[in-house]
Formats: sequence, C-alpha cells, structure tokens
Amino acid sequence: MNWKAPILLLVGVGISNIGAWVYLLALNLTVLTMTGNLPLAVGILYLLIPIATLLTDVWAGSYIDRLNKRTLMIILDIVRACLIFCLPFLDSLVFIYLLVLLINMGSSMFESTSIVYMTKLIPKENRQRFNSLRNFIQSSGFLLGPSIAGMLFIVSSANMAIFVNAIALLVSAFVIMLLPNLDSKDEEVVYERVTLPVIKEDWKMVVAFGRKHTHVTWVYLLFGGFVVFLAGIDSIEAAFARTVLLLSESTYGFLVAIAGLGMVVSSLLNAWFAKKLKINILMGIGAVVAPIGYCIFAFSHTFLIASLGVFIVTFAITFANIGFLTFYQRHIPLSIMGRFTNLVGMVEAVLTIVAVALIGTFAEWSAIRPVYIFSSAMFLVFGCYMYMVVNKGKKSYYENE
Repeated sequence: MNWKAPILLLVGVGISNIGAWVYLLALNLTVLTMTGNLPLAVGILYLLIPIATLLTDVWAGSYIDRLNKRTLMIILDIVRACLIFCLPFLDSLVFIYLLVLLINMGSSMFESTSIVYMTKLIPKENRQRFNSLRNFIQSSGFLLGPSIAGMLFIVSSANMAIFVNAIALLVSAFVIMLLPNLDSKDEEVVYERVTLPVIKEDWKMVVAFGRKHTHVTWVYLLFGGFVVFLAGIDSIEAAFARTVLLLSESTYGFLVAIAGLGMVVSSLLNAWFAKKLKINILMGIGAVVAPIGYCIFAFSHTFLIASLGVFIVTFAITFANIGFLTFYQRHIPLSIMGRFTNLVGMVEAVLTIVAVALIGTFAEWSAIRPVYIFSSAMFLVFGCYMYMVVNKGKKSYYENE
C-alpha cells in the first residue's frame, strides 16, 4: 500500500484536531468572561453539539452520498474557518451561540464525510492500523491543544487562539486539496436534486438495510448507547473532580493529561498489533473495561486512584472506538454510508441530550458521588451486555482481513 495519501490525510486530521482544542478552550474562556464566570453559559456550548447533530443529520447524509467527498470536505473546512474568524468580533452571546451552532453543524457534516472518504481511500486490510494512527493523532491533539492554547493565552489572548483555529482549518483544506479525488467521473454516481421525497426514500433505504442486516445494525446501535453513556457521565466529571475530590485547577489539568496519555498508549498498541487484535476483542474489551475505569474513578478518594481510573477509561475507549470504526467501515456499504451514519446519529444525539440532562439534574438534586457511582454501575451492566452481543456474532463479522 502507498501511504502517501493516508499520511496527508492524517496530517490534515492532526492540524484540524489541534486547532479544534485550541478553539474550544478559547471559546469557553471567552464565554465565561462575557457572562461573569457563569457555568451554565459554557454548558450551553456543549449542548449545542448534539443539537447541531440533530439539525444536520436529518438531511446531510443524502448530500454526502451524492456529492464529491473531497470537494465537500474542502468547502466545509473553508466555511468553518470563515465562521470561526468572525467569532471574536461578536459581542452578543446569542449571536455567538448561533454561529457556534452553524460551526458545529459543519463539523458534524465534515466528520461523516471524512469517514466515507477515508473508507474509500484505505484498503480493507489496512483500515484497522490506519484507524489506530488516526486515533493516535487525535489523542495527541488532546494533549498538545490545551498546551498550545495555554501558551497563546499567556502571550496574547483568547481571540488570537480562535484565529489560530481558523488558520488551522484553512491549512487542513489545503492538505485535503493534495489528496486524490476518489469520486471520479467514471463512477456511476447519480447527482439528483435532494428534495423531501428523496430524503424520505433515503431513510426507507437505510431502514431496509438495517432490517436485513440486524446484527450489524444492533452493534451500531449498541455502540451509540456506549457513546451516550460516555457523554452523560463525562458531563459531571469535571464537577466531580473539583467539588468531590477537591482537585485544584492545575491538578485537574494534570488528570486530563493522564487521560490523554491513556489514548496515546492505546492507539500505539493498536497500531503495532493491528493484525492480531480482532474487532470483537477491541469492542468487547472497551465495552467492559471503560465502565470499570469509571467505577474506579467514582469510588476514588485520592489523586493516584482517580488518575488510574481515567487512564483505564481512555485506554479502553480507544480500543472500542478503533474496533467499532473498523467494523463499521467493513459492513456498511459506501453507497449509503453517509445516510446510515446520520440517521442513526440522530437517535444517538437525542439520547445524549436526555442523558446529559438527567445526570446533570440528579447531580444537582443529590450528591454528585452517588450519581456518578450509579451511572458507572449501569454503564458496566450495559458494557457486559454489549460484550456478549459482539462475541456471539458470527466470526466472519470480526475476522481480520
């Protein structure tokens, strides 16, 4: 396999991911400053992510499967860069939220498009290793992004950090221009006008596929549930660390760095042993071990035990993510991949909003630790069920190629 194009894609992903972390932290700081340190204002920023997914996934898949993937990614990068560049010039919180919503919609659409493109670009036998390297790049951004943002805050301002992300997206667009065009003219791609009846027919096609391939669909839905649990529990993780464990800001920052280290180590192990680690093993380990990590964190009283818990969580989540993405790329046809991703993503987004709202509400009504323990225990029960499902499926679904 010629790794030139995949490496270019990884470079684009890396630049964009680091910029996204810088932008997220800068935006949080900007909103906190505007509102006088009101936590709810930042909470709305995070709530806008699943809302954007809901608004986008209704129709985006129908366009993604019909348009040129590389061109669409370039356009989305440029549009997001322009919108982000405008953020520092706004002094109205409402307009900032509206612009962030549009940026998140673009990011949601870009993520779905990039998965389809990389599935086309990478041969089946190399996808698991590529997914591991992609996860490594993203986890490195998790470590580098906050550091770069902190340096920019010291030498300049949050606005400058936001401008840096706009530049990063433009650089990402340039890198994508260097990638091959995989939607060539000789392919039988039908570019029809996307209307409401067309979208309805697309939904019917996805539902028909799901009914025919029940195991694949069920695994996909279960992984969606896995992600919902992650979002719900993570929504009170910072509050747990600061108010229950009484960690200082610097100590909490170190805890986040340990979480990033778990991702890096897990990604590298997956890249090295890609040919030996079967997909069901990756998903099964991730589904069970991640909740165990959360349980350790939930019962912790010292920084050492808490750091062990978060390391186990991110280590296991990385296993699950790589296994699931490889499984998904192997069993969802390229012709409907965008539509399938977005339709099921709508369900995931709704459940995420509900989970975050419920866990946050219960955490407000009662003590945070009991809510964290109960949520982690329920997650462990769910993880055990998911482990049984992926290990009872036909071996052909999970064999390495």
